Amino acid sequence: MATADDIAKLRDRALADTAAAQSVAALEEVRVARTGRRSELAEILSTIGQLSAEDRGVIGKAANIARREIEAALGGRKAVLEAAELTAQLANDRTDVTLPGDPYPRGALHLLTQVRLEIEEIFLALGYEIADGPEVETEYYNFTALNTPEGHPARSSSDTFYVDGTPGVILRTQTSSVQMRVMEARTPPLYVISPGAVYRRDDVDATHSPMFHQLEGLAVDEGLSLSHLIGTLEHVAGQLLGSTEYRIIPDFFPFTEPSIQLLVRWTDRTGRTSWMELLGAGMVDPNVFGFAGYDSERWTGFAFGMGLDRIAMVRHGVPDLRMLFEGDLRFLEQFS
Repeated sequence: MATADDIAKLRDRALADTAAAQSVAALEEVRVARTGRRSELAEILSTIGQLSAEDRGVIGKAANIARREIEAALGGRKAVLEAAELTAQLANDRTDVTLPGDPYPRGALHLLTQVRLEIEEIFLALGYEIADGPEVETEYYNFTALNTPEGHPARSSSDTFYVDGTPGVILRTQTSSVQMRVMEARTPPLYVISPGAVYRRDDVDATHSPMFHQLEGLAVDEGLSLSHLIGTLEHVAGQLLGSTEYRIIPDFFPFTEPSIQLLVRWTDRTGRTSWMELLGAGMVDPNVFGFAGYDSERWTGFAFGMGLDRIAMVRHGVPDLRMLFEGDLRFLEQFS
C-alpha cells in the first residue's frame, strides 16, 4: 500500500521532471508518465476504494492534492514553453503577423459537465471510485435486482422507455443498475459512484425531462448505518450548495429501507419559492444484497441518487431544467 510519503516522492519527481522539460513534446511525455492512466499516481487513485476507512481519507486526500499540484505545474510550464517556441518560430518566419486573423469561437465545458466533474472530485476525495454502465439496460438490472417487483408503476410503459422488438430491454431509468453490476463483479467493501444519462417518460413541468442526468452512489462495508449516510449527504450538500437551505425527510424506495429524501429551496421563473427534491437515499435493502450474493448479516450499505441537472439549477438559479438541453448559446455562454 502506498503511503503519504510515497505520494510526496511521486509528486516531487513529477515536479522535477516538469521543470526539466525543454519542449512541449517533452512536457507531454512527462504528463503521460506522471498523470496518465498507467502512471503510478493513477494506480494509487484507482485502489483507494480498497483501503481501510482509516487509510482511505488520508491517502485519497494526499493523492488528489498531489495530482492538482502536478497538473498546475504542467500547465504553467506548458505556457512558458509554448511562448518560447512561438517566439523562436516568429523570429524565423516571414509571415506578416500584423495581418488580422480569422477569429474562431472559443468552446467551453457544458454546465452539466462542470457540475459532474466537481461532484466526482468531492467523492474521489472521500475514497469513492467511478463506475460506468450501459444506457440500454435490461429490466433485471434496472428493476428486478433492485427489489422493484413486477407490476410496480415504474415498470409500466407509461413511465419507462422499452426497446421495440426486444422484450425486457429498456433505456435505463436510473444509474443504480451500475451498482448491481459492480456488486456482482466485486466483493465488499465498496465505495462507488456512477454518473450518467437516464431516461423516463416524464416532462410534466420545469423540473422534469424525458432525458436527464443522475449520479448514484453505493457504499457497502461492515457497520455502516443511517448516520453515516446522512453525514455523507450533509458533507456533499455543503460542498456543492454552500448556504442553500435544505432538509432531510423520510421517504420510500423499493431498494432501500429505511429511505430518506433531501430537499432544497428553489425559486422558479415566476419567483415562487418551494422545496424541490434533490436526491433520494437510504440503507440498502437486504433483498438487494441477496441478488448480489452478499451476506446481509455481515455487510450493510447505503445508496443515494442525485439529479445533476437539479444541482445545476439550484446553484446557478436556472428556472427551467429544459434550458440545459436546448443548445441556446445565449444561455450556455453564461457558464463558460
